[in-house]
Amino acid sequence: MKIPSLSLIILLLSVLMGCGDDKARVGKYGMMDPNLPEYAAVEFFDHIYHDDNLKQALKVASPKLERLIVSYNTNKNVQRHVLNLRFDKVEITPHAASAGRSEFSKETKVFVFFEGELNGNIMKDMRIVDLVRVGDKWKVDKISLK
Repeated sequence: MKIPSLSLIILLLSVLMGCGDDKARVGKYGMMDPNLPEYAAVEFFDHIYHDDNLKQALKVASPKLERLIVSYNTNKNVQRHVLNLRFDKVEITPHAASAGRSEFSKETKVFVFFEGELNGNIMKDMRIVDLVRVGDKWKVDKISLK
């Protein structure tokens, strides 16, 4: 039996490692269709809670919400003042508010559930997210408690 060469093993490992997708973390079970409004909602909050800046979150926000977020400058300020929901660590799970076909609608609502920690305390909360379709992309337009 012949042992494969080191270069072949390195090539196979690099191909396998390159198959991962950074966006695979979006969604409870690891993957979600990027064309769904639930994906846009989770992506928005994921950037607010896990990124160092607001650049990527702004790409998923409507122009109206984008202006509001920019005025708060930092992720922590947006968490505190816009969302009224702070976490040290958080898991974000979406649930569609309607069972309709989102590919034909121009706006929709998504319930987003948060479970995480703040100062060692376990916290659970929910927000209702209004999304609008801008071009072919879903954008977060408004976030509310009820």
